[in-house]
Amino acid sequence: MVPKEWDEMKDDEKRNVQDDKKAKIILPSSLCSYEFFHTARSKSVKEIMLEVTHEGTLDVRRARKNTLVSKCVAFRMKNGETISELQTRFTHIVNHLLGLEKTF
Repeated sequence: MVPKEWDEMKDDEKRNVQDDKKAKIILPSSLCSYEFFHTARSKSVKEIMLEVTHEGTLDVRRARKNTLVSKCVAFRMKNGETISELQTRFTHIVNHLLGLEKTF
C-alpha cells in the first residue's frame, strides 16, 4: 500500500497521522530500555503496542519466568496421570520458558 501524500489526505486521516506521530514521541518514555530498543524500528504506535502487549513488559516477563521455574521445581506426577500427559505438561512449561528466554 502506497502512503498518500499530505495534500491527498482527508482531515481525519491527517489527524490520525499527527496523533500517531505524537504517540511515537510520548510512548517510548514509558518503556524500559530493552522495550525501547526492541520497538525502535516499529513504523507505528500500533506495532509498538502489539509488540509490548504480546511479549509483555520486562517485569511481566520476569514474573512469568519465575512462575515457570517454580512450576519446574515443584513438578510432580499427578494421581492418575499417564506418562504421556506428564510429558506434555512438562514440555509445555519448558517451551514457555524457552520462549521467554528469547525475549530477555
